Amino acid sequence: MTQSNTIRQCLWLITTIRQNGRITLKKLQEKWTADKMGDVLFRSSFNRYRDKIFELFGLVMDCDEKYQYYFANPNELTDHTIESWLLSTMTVNVALADSQTVKDRIVLENVPEGEQYLPIIIKAIRLNRRLHMRYQRFGCEVSEKSVEPYVLKLWGRRWYLLVFTGHHMATYSLDRMLSVEMTDETFVMPADFSPERFFGEYYGVLTDETTPLEHVVLRAYGKTANYLRTLPLHQSQQEIATTEDYADFSFDIRPTPDFIGELLKYDQGVEVLNPPELRLKICKIIEEILNRY
Repeated sequence: MTQSNTIRQCLWLITTIRQNGRITLKKLQEKWTADKMGDVLFRSSFNRYRDKIFELFGLVMDCDEKYQYYFANPNELTDHTIESWLLSTMTVNVALADSQTVKDRIVLENVPEGEQYLPIIIKAIRLNRRLHMRYQRFGCEVSEKSVEPYVLKLWGRRWYLLVFTGHHMATYSLDRMLSVEMTDETFVMPADFSPERFFGEYYGVLTDETTPLEHVVLRAYGKTANYLRTLPLHQSQQEIATTEDYADFSFDIRPTPDFIGELLKYDQGVEVLNPPELRLKICKIIEEILNRY
């Protein structure tokens, strides 16, 4: 049995159990055969898949008094966890591999370069080893840096690396890295450092402690409100008012350029009500855009 086929079968079990909530082994065996997932799903094979699912995704498959199987810790696949991302990525990969006959009818986004550095960066994060890299920002000369890798983050089709430079935190895009080497020098990551907490007050990857935390209120008009409801911009998002024509949403966030840029994508569908300083800043940006035309 190949590794790829094992993963495909594990994904099938996860999807089937999640869709049914709770399901007996007999029902799973029937569905397994109907979907032509492979040889008969014997209990011994099923138990091996259970162990593999826990190993890959941290999901605990339990059995109730009616001999129905279910996941005891479904919250393991909440948003922004590596397990959730891994499950999503593997599911897409398997779906695409099974869709070769219609590949010309599936359109994907291009991903910039930089992914070739992921293995060495992940290894350095795992071993707490410093990285030496050659880096070139847009419009700048090539520079060399020795950094402590803290966090990898995927954002807007680009991979970013959050590091400690020895003086401050900084974020680097992998597609602007010219070379990356893992050194023999180790570092100690602060025990109280939390990636979720570090990025929690921001939208995107641009962080700036000089940008104050604000209580932002947006008014979303028409269908734009539904876009915000179904895909919240930030974990602090709350719908605080609803009418037939618009809905108001509040955020507790530091309005950095990433957040402002996202608001501008909605054009006339979104209006900043508060704070006044942010409203004025966006007005000035819109004026500058108009001046270009």
